[in-house]
Amino acid sequence: MKHYIVGDIHGEYATLLKLVEETPRGSRLIFVGDLVDKGPQSAQVIKFVREHNIACVMGNHEAMMIEYGTAFIASIEEGEPITQENLWLENGGVATLLSYGLVSLENHKMIPHPFIHEFLFQFKEDIAWLKSLPIYLEPKVEHDSGRRVVVSHAAIGLVWALRENKEHHEAFIQQVLWNRSKPTANIPIFNIFGHTPHKNGIDIHGHYVNVDTGCFITWDKAYGRLSAYCLENGEVVSIERVG
Repeated sequence: MKHYIVGDIHGEYATLLKLVEETPRGSRLIFVGDLVDKGPQSAQVIKFVREHNIACVMGNHEAMMIEYGTAFIASIEEGEPITQENLWLENGGVATLLSYGLVSLENHKMIPHPFIHEFLFQFKEDIAWLKSLPIYLEPKVEHDSGRRVVVSHAAIGLVWALRENKEHHEAFIQQVLWNRSKPTANIPIFNIFGHTPHKNGIDIHGHYVNVDTGCFITWDKAYGRLSAYCLENGEVVSIERVG
């Protein structure tokens, strides 16, 4: 069985389906997080991942959806006006709410669906599932580098030694979700991650691979692809954004 590590999808469901078609039958997929936001079909991406029981780590966009999506639910259930601006909404969260049919847009303002209470169930269920995602995964695959393979959302190498340090647990999580620095060559792991879009295809090195090729980006032709990296042979599958 081959393992393909898939970059940030960001709600680009049609592109995800095309990528899956291009991977060998029977392959195991592992996602580096950021399933949601920016693209038009975040709800459909989560449904696909859940229904097929695909391994995935938490990304910073999942963390934002958990935090601000929970606050959104509370506002609806308590009959309060929904927030129109926060970190999540400013970074693609509006597209996610639209994909669940929870809101519509009028003059750039979100308007809750008239029967939103009947639509909240799936959103709640998916947030509960997002909370269960691990911060990192260690596929049981021997890599040519001789290092243990670690899949995370952002580069984890700089803080790998802190993973079991309770005193620095929160700082460790924040780094794994938000870090933009590349791993140094002396890290003891082979780290596969996303988070920071890389121009002109996957960024492959002897100690790390960045699989985020900016699938959602439309304003620069150097991006706009969804890519996957095969752990066993280093094969790259890369698909131009559909639509």
